[in-house]
Amino acid sequence: MRVFVARHAETTWNLAGRYQGRRESALSGRGMSQGIALAGAFAAIEPRIERIIASPLLRCTATATFVAERLNLTVETDDRLLEIAHGTWEGRLRDEIVADDGARYHTWKERPAAAAFENGETLVQVQARWRAFATTFEPSHQTLIVTHDVLARLAILEAQQRPLDDLWRVRVENAGFAIYDVDRDGWTLLEESVSAHLAGVHAATETQAL
Repeated sequence: MRVFVARHAETTWNLAGRYQGRRESALSGRGMSQGIALAGAFAAIEPRIERIIASPLLRCTATATFVAERLNLTVETDDRLLEIAHGTWEGRLRDEIVADDGARYHTWKERPAAAAFENGETLVQVQARWRAFATTFEPSHQTLIVTHDVLARLAILEAQQRPLDDLWRVRVENAGFAIYDVDRDGWTLLEESVSAHLAGVHAATETQAL
C-alpha cells in the first residue's frame, strides 16, 4: 500500500526564521500556493489516496485541507504526528537562539541525537512517537500523512535504519513528500523527496528555524 508523508506548507514563522515547535502559525501566501499545488499533485496520482491523517496543528491541517477538499476526503488528526517540542526556543528567532543558547544550537545541528530542549523533547522521544504511529498504522488504504519537518525526517531515517544523527542529511521541504510502500512487515522508502509540483513556489528552507 502506498503511503505519502508530506511536510506542511510554508508558514509565516518559517519566513521569519522563528522556531515553531508546538506553537501555532498560519500558512504564508506562498504556503497557500503550495497547498494548492500539493492538491493538484494528489489529484493526478492514481490510484487516488483514500485517507488523510495530519498533525493537529493548524499548519498541517490547513495544508491537508487543500488536498481533502480537492479529493472530497476528510482530515483525521493524530497527536503522535506533532512536531518536536522545542521548549524554550518556541516563538524565538533562530539568530536569537544562536546568540543566547549557542552551545545547544550547535549540538542540535551537529549531533541532534544528543540535543535536549529545555521544557521540550529529545529526538529519541519523538522517534518513539513516530514508531508508535508507524507500527500501529493499518495499511488498508492509500494514505497521505501531513506532518512536520522533524517527523518527516525521522520517518525517512527509520525506513532506512539510519542513525538519528543523520537527521539533517535527508531532503525535506515545505509541501514536498516522501513515498513509502507499507505492509505488515514495515515501511519501505521508495522516494525521499517529491517536489516537482512546487515549481515556482519552492520555499527557502535554509533560512528557516529548523
